[in-house]
Amino acid sequence: MTEVEIGVSKRARRAYAFDDIAIVPSRRTRDPRDVSVGWSIDAFQFESPVIAAPMDSVVSPATAIRIGQLGGLGVLDLEGVWTRYDDPEEVLAEIRDLPERDSVARMQEIYSEPIKPELVRDRLAEIRAAGVTVAGALSPQRTQDLYQTVVDAGVDLFVIRGTTVSAEHVSKNSEPLNLKKFIYELDVPVIVGGASTYTAALHLMRTGAAGVLVGFGGGAASTTRASLGIHAPMASAVADVAGARRDYLDESGGRYVHVIADGGLGTSGDLVKAIACGADAVMLGAALARADDVPGGGYHWGAEAHHPELPRGRRMHVGTIGSLEKILYGPATTVDGTSNIMGALRRSMATTGYSDLKEFQRVEVVVAPYQPH
Repeated sequence: MTEVEIGVSKRARRAYAFDDIAIVPSRRTRDPRDVSVGWSIDAFQFESPVIAAPMDSVVSPATAIRIGQLGGLGVLDLEGVWTRYDDPEEVLAEIRDLPERDSVARMQEIYSEPIKPELVRDRLAEIRAAGVTVAGALSPQRTQDLYQTVVDAGVDLFVIRGTTVSAEHVSKNSEPLNLKKFIYELDVPVIVGGASTYTAALHLMRTGAAGVLVGFGGGAASTTRASLGIHAPMASAVADVAGARRDYLDESGGRYVHVIADGGLGTSGDLVKAIACGADAVMLGAALARADDVPGGGYHWGAEAHHPELPRGRRMHVGTIGSLEKILYGPATTVDGTSNIMGALRRSMATTGYSDLKEFQRVEVVVAPYQPH
């Protein structure tokens, strides 16, 4: 790949965001009704490749159930208000109403409440009782302490999600999580990330993970680029990790690891491009926070917004445009790619002549930077 000279002593690789690329139609088209957008990981099958991000503004036990009923997967944040407070509705209302100048400090206080293992158990049990796939997420720092509680509660998919997760974390102050040993000894499939480079993803795949999350501080509510100077343009990141999946498939003798784009997916067009670049599924935050039946009530925030030492996110107002069902399946009443995102995916696949997601990963793309009018 072509390198760019930053200065005499530094060269850089050109990387692309979703806005920098476009999908090219082919010689064949299909009827959108003949297109499949189904996805499966391990023994679990879903009608759509949408995973709701483990963020308090997006997923509660009730919305995890609703997303499951709509054919997707909702992942509960097991370090959020639902596992810290017996009745989090009052806390959520306070977060929504906080003045901007006070939001970070007050959220740091709210999320300093200890996590209660019995609430972890009860929230997951509530989801399981509804008969949908049960998924919960922990940060790498909390996984050692709480994973047994999560597994005992009957979780189907275990998600280890951080700003970045490596297979070789080094620390002089604490014993790091041994991902390979942990995943090997666990009885449930693990999705882990984020990763944003070929090498980092390949190492995560070698730990035995069932899926790798792709992204680094690219979400709408994140300020990681401003705070740390670190950013991963998502089109290149997804394509790099998809390349690691291909090479690991050969290396392992046929073991397929799912690539899940996580971040920078604000519209249906972004979702379509993520899959075109090689993603098997997408993890959505802000796109689903716009629903009027999720906890955020028009606001969106992630764990980075209340980090106790260095917040790298914000509580942002995204507004509401309708129900989860409308956002996923329409009918759309907006023209900006924020509703009927599965309909948009189907139409893009049909327009370019592909019948399922794996085929669509082979679609032609071009570099065509978007110029807003």
